[in-house]
Amino acid sequence: MSGPGGPGPGGAKLDINRAGVAELEGALSGIGRRRARGIVRKREELKGFTCLDDLLHVKGITTRILELNSQRMTCRRRPGPEEAPRAGPAPSGDSGDSRVPAAQVVVEEEEEEEEAPGPWEPEHPGKGSLGSGTEPDGSGGRGAQEPPSSAGEQEEEEEEEEEEEEEGSCCSEEGEDSSNVYLYYTLGERWIDYLQRTGDGGLLRHLRPKMKRKSENGPDGRALSPGKKLCKGSEYGRTLGPCTPSPTTTFGELRNAKAGQARRRRIPSVAPPPELQDWLRTFQRWSGPEKLLALDELIDRCEPAQIKYMMQVIEPQFQRDFISLLPKELALYVLSFLEPRDLLRAAQTCRYWRVLAEDNLLWREKCREEGIEEPLHLRKRRLLSPGFMYSPWKFAFLRQHRIDMNWRSGELRPPKVLKGHDDHVITCLQFCGNRIVSGSDDNTLKVWSAVTGECVQTLVGHTGGVWSSQMRDSIVISGSTDRTLKVWNADSGECVHTLYGHTSTVRCMHLHGNRVVSGSRDATLRLWDIETGQCLHVLMGHVAAVRCVQYDGNKVVSGAYDYTVKVWDPESESCTHTLQGHTNRVYSLQFDGTHIVSGSLDTSIRVWDVESGNCLHTLMGHQSLTSGMELRDNILVSGNADSTVKIWDIKTGQCLQTLQGPSKHQSAVTCLQFSSKFVVTSSDDGTVKLWDLKTGEFVRNLVALESGGSGGVVWRIRASNTKLVCAVGSRNGTEETKLLVLDFDVDLK
Repeated sequence: MSGPGGPGPGGAKLDINRAGVAELEGALSGIGRRRARGIVRKREELKGFTCLDDLLHVKGITTRILELNSQRMTCRRRPGPEEAPRAGPAPSGDSGDSRVPAAQVVVEEEEEEEEAPGPWEPEHPGKGSLGSGTEPDGSGGRGAQEPPSSAGEQEEEEEEEEEEEEEGSCCSEEGEDSSNVYLYYTLGERWIDYLQRTGDGGLLRHLRPKMKRKSENGPDGRALSPGKKLCKGSEYGRTLGPCTPSPTTTFGELRNAKAGQARRRRIPSVAPPPELQDWLRTFQRWSGPEKLLALDELIDRCEPAQIKYMMQVIEPQFQRDFISLLPKELALYVLSFLEPRDLLRAAQTCRYWRVLAEDNLLWREKCREEGIEEPLHLRKRRLLSPGFMYSPWKFAFLRQHRIDMNWRSGELRPPKVLKGHDDHVITCLQFCGNRIVSGSDDNTLKVWSAVTGECVQTLVGHTGGVWSSQMRDSIVISGSTDRTLKVWNADSGECVHTLYGHTSTVRCMHLHGNRVVSGSRDATLRLWDIETGQCLHVLMGHVAAVRCVQYDGNKVVSGAYDYTVKVWDPESESCTHTLQGHTNRVYSLQFDGTHIVSGSLDTSIRVWDVESGNCLHTLMGHQSLTSGMELRDNILVSGNADSTVKIWDIKTGQCLQTLQGPSKHQSAVTCLQFSSKFVVTSSDDGTVKLWDLKTGEFVRNLVALESGGSGGVVWRIRASNTKLVCAVGSRNGTEETKLLVLDFDVDLK
């Protein structure tokens, strides 16, 4: 004889509110002893099931298992608190596991109807009878009409169960039309099925074709992502998926199911009102639409503070880590729009975000945006910690950021002091790599180590003061008042060539490749080959001293005291353009291959087109001689004897910034250099100042001579990414002639 809850004669269905462990295990497909015990435990926890959907709360019970057994199960209603309990026979089960407490006796059994088998199982003889009773081995009474599954079928069924458990499922609430149709989907599939409830609480599964989704239009007319599906229930008839859980799954259960989630805050200072539990039970008995209506009314009666509390509880549960859900390529594309500072913060979110934020190509693009080239030594520093791959491009970016911060606000370390030209003026200064070359009116040049501060070589040979120089690697070229140029080997100190031809002081020169162009007070320019020491071309046309020259390997541009700027073709030794417009001597030039920028004693700066010879812009604003300029892309920085520095856009002719204010120089600007972030300027007032290129704001003084204002002068400056070299002295003996080397590099240990 079967127990009261088990399948009986005539194909009676199994009552999940009365069946014991053995009956559940034996009568239902895919239900082992572990799941059967889980059903009994959940039933005791819920004080009885209200419908078959409640089985989905049991660990291991999936919609697939529910579908397979919906024709074999029923869920008879439990007596409510208002109904008087009726005595009934105690259910027999497996060693007491299936016993129902005395307070949970069932009401009078309802008449059962025979139903046709579902679409997922074949129709067997006997109208789906489950057997006549419980078998001695606890198989739950599978009748002759339904033979046991083969081993292969059982393995396949277990695999399907495991897949369902891994993928999970989701069911939607009833629609506003109170239909008994429930949409659901599995996360690993690309189609949506739906379940339809039968009259006695069973579920029929309706399959949709397995095909990829096409884009659908949402309520606002925009196309939805192919990965989203619309579900039933909104005012438009459909709302964005994924579908919401079944009506029997509460928000609190979903919250508590999330691993690591903090539990909802309680309000311990307020005792719960006595009517609270009755109110909650009433709310639970209502249908889905009735609950929504009640919530609408409740929200309308809440104060803003109470609505804010609800949002604090609810909103975190619907936040999703969309970055982790995207393919890696798309996730990296999204992260590429972040600023480096935000990218570093994102790396602290979780381990997966950190892996993404360490992507080498991502940081390579950030470095390129900042004009950073990967140093060679970083190629050996890819594994900085066991088990984790660091990006060498990120390391280069962070290193450069620390260097920038050292320039901006780091502690100024005591500079290296390089002494060697006695009390003479340092007239020219070159800095490349770790080699510094200084030229003086004492007729010599000195080669220094920027690392140790030692004088490596003294280049002796000129018979007059050195007034111009150029350097490339270990080759140094110098021009002197003795009317010659000399080519030196900086490593050995040897004079390789002496270039004769000029008849007056060599005042300026520009080196490109193996050729150098020199300008002299004899009003001529000469093009030399430094490998052979030969004079290749002589350019004649100016009628006064040549003060500045630029050479790009193709064209020569010169500025002179005759108020003109000339463009030369050195191969034909012809002047292609004479740029007239200045009304006084031309002292400075810049040339980028397309634009020529000239600075004059007439206080103006002019921008010329090298091909047409037309004056594109006249930059007005300075009050005196423009003594120094530097051009990079379309940004021009000019220093003037009026103690100001201006930043210009040569394409528009606009002045972007004027570096002035309370901290501006107090005397003529002698030299300047600028990078993508900073402008460094020196002055006759004995200071070297750092400015922000974009904002024009004063950052700080890098050098301030004690003799500044009383004769101390900074004549020349040269800067690299990590070092600043300043040539300082005085004209009245108040400051000793020397070089100061400031280091802004970071410690790589």
